[in-house]
Amino acid sequence: MPDSTNPAAAIPAGAPTAVPQTLFLNRELSLLQFQSRVLEEATDPATPLLERVKFLAILGSNLDETVMVRMAGLVAQKQVGVTELSPDGRSAAEQLVSLRKEIGELQRRALVHWRGELRPALDAAGVHVLDYSELTEKQRAQAARIFHEEIFPVLTPQALDPGHPFPHVSNRSLNLAVSVRDPQGEEHFARLKVPSLLPRLVPLKRSSGGERRDGTIPQHHWFVWIEQLIAAHMASLFPGMQVAGADAFRLLRDADIEIQELEAGDLLETMSERIYDRQFGDAVRLETAASMPDENRRILISNLGLDPKDEISLDGPLDLSGLMQLHGIELRELKDPPFSPVVPRRLRPDAADGQSLFQAIRQGDILLHHPYESFDPVVELIRAAARDKQVLAIKQILYRVGRNSPVVRALLQARREYRKQVTVLVELKARFDEESNIGWARLLEREGVHVIYGMVGLKTHAKTLLIVRREADRVRRYMHLGTGNYNAITARLYEDFGLLTCDDAIAADVSDLFNYLTGYSAIRDFRRLLVAPINLRRRFTELIRREVAHQQAGHQGHLILKCNSLADPALIRELYAASQAGVRIDLVVRGICCLRPGVAGLSETIRVRSIVGRFLEHSRIYWFANAGEPKVLLGSADLMFRNLDRRVEVVFPISAPDQVRRLQTGILAVYLRDDQKARSMAADGTYHRVRRARRGKSINAQEEFLRRASEDAE
Repeated sequence: MPDSTNPAAAIPAGAPTAVPQTLFLNRELSLLQFQSRVLEEATDPATPLLERVKFLAILGSNLDETVMVRMAGLVAQKQVGVTELSPDGRSAAEQLVSLRKEIGELQRRALVHWRGELRPALDAAGVHVLDYSELTEKQRAQAARIFHEEIFPVLTPQALDPGHPFPHVSNRSLNLAVSVRDPQGEEHFARLKVPSLLPRLVPLKRSSGGERRDGTIPQHHWFVWIEQLIAAHMASLFPGMQVAGADAFRLLRDADIEIQELEAGDLLETMSERIYDRQFGDAVRLETAASMPDENRRILISNLGLDPKDEISLDGPLDLSGLMQLHGIELRELKDPPFSPVVPRRLRPDAADGQSLFQAIRQGDILLHHPYESFDPVVELIRAAARDKQVLAIKQILYRVGRNSPVVRALLQARREYRKQVTVLVELKARFDEESNIGWARLLEREGVHVIYGMVGLKTHAKTLLIVRREADRVRRYMHLGTGNYNAITARLYEDFGLLTCDDAIAADVSDLFNYLTGYSAIRDFRRLLVAPINLRRRFTELIRREVAHQQAGHQGHLILKCNSLADPALIRELYAASQAGVRIDLVVRGICCLRPGVAGLSETIRVRSIVGRFLEHSRIYWFANAGEPKVLLGSADLMFRNLDRRVEVVFPISAPDQVRRLQTGILAVYLRDDQKARSMAADGTYHRVRRARRGKSINAQEEFLRRASEDAE
């Protein structure tokens, strides 16, 4: 009889579909576990001070997105009566209760750390973030001048009375709830929006400190919170009235955009309208200052149509993402040491033989590891293709490129100056980058670029560039395939890989991919590529099961999977079955992980770790031991249902033996040895710092890659 106390005991080996709900972790709570690890970076004294402030700002931004997308989705499910449970067996209402609690706890922990640790440390370092009550008389006089000259002219108080209905409160805006009394003693409510174009921390005049031991004179930077400065001068906005109080609040709305594409005649115009509508999405969560009177809190909750459970009172500054402003201060000693990404030797313009980029790629595939290796060669490849008279066409998929994109400008140059045939798929549904992508799409179209707006029902998340070039003996296709976006800014902040290749089989696949995206195609398979939603799930499942077969044949089965998220129930079942068969499985999952490692009889051979550090771990690497002939895949797809079935994703093989070795022993092995920034996951979904090695060298994987890049540059 199976052991009723052990859910794994009910799962026969080789039957992954029998996994009970208790062996899945909740996706939403797993995401908040990641946010907790971000907060840990803000509390780590080994991290430079302004970098710790940056992590606190990132946490604030991440929690906002969690509310606007994940919590909003659950609210919508609850409202329409969705009865389907999450893979771990929770209803939408149950998940909402947990999210409210966990998000609130993270925010309170962050504020405690800000007040108790970071703010005093900044003060000691000469960066003074003051409450208005702490300003000296001289500073108050300066602050008053700033208020009257720069802030007062753009403020618009809004009354609430029969002639003035409750005003619209836009998403993520910072506001003040103001209580005023008229000369007859009657109390009124007003709302004042803090303009988003003004700095959250108002800079005051700098001052010089005492001489340091090295003879330098430090500069002291002084700031005051803008909402407190406005509140202190509120009487200027309500002449003849008595201001009884002004307390901060902010509202988070549903910011996810769902498109009924089959009914949208013009996707570009529909997306433009939906971005505008985002400011008017359903209210999801209200944040209020702890000092706010209960009556004003009731007014806000009632007029915003919220449940009292959707309001949270916080003792401290609202919206910690505003602290990112401090990271812009030029204090090198309080930040991570600067570094310059290196250009691989074969791609350096000063190479001895003066070879072109096309010649370098013809000599063999080139693997780039960002941000340690520069993203510049990718941009230069497009520029070179634009100038090259032998290039016939350029095709590219753009997901997130940023607002001042050298990649898009290179594509525009190819069309505008050199009249190349350029085809670009611009994914308009890239969340929170829609507006930027719409702008680029319109500009590209005006220049005569053939622009495609993605596919009906699917978000195109692949990162692919194809250059068609006529050469002496043939037409050859050059490609860049990546794990990250074509964004030159994030390429210095995100860890990713890119492959430059002219492999004929991959080229044929990439051509088929673009035809699939731009025309009509019933293609069911590819030669070398794994493409979602066509063959990625099937091929990935086959690779896991092949490892099980190798294990059963007497070979040591081993998988190493590095990704951002692991949440797909079917693939988790496959990994459980592989573990039951004895396959060793190492997972490096930065964010969401719904698999429980180390469960007796089910996942004893699985270990999960997460690395959070200076750079955002963004690459996806899938390594299979394959009985001594390792197979390595890189790509854009995480192991989630949406990536496998609801998006166009590309995962590509690495074939060159030296690159396979590099990824196995020089990259993945380092991640698995990291004992400084790695956290190990327990079966209950909690994470704990990996113990530092008592013997041998302690390793920070990102610092190790920086060291190697520096040595290569020298």
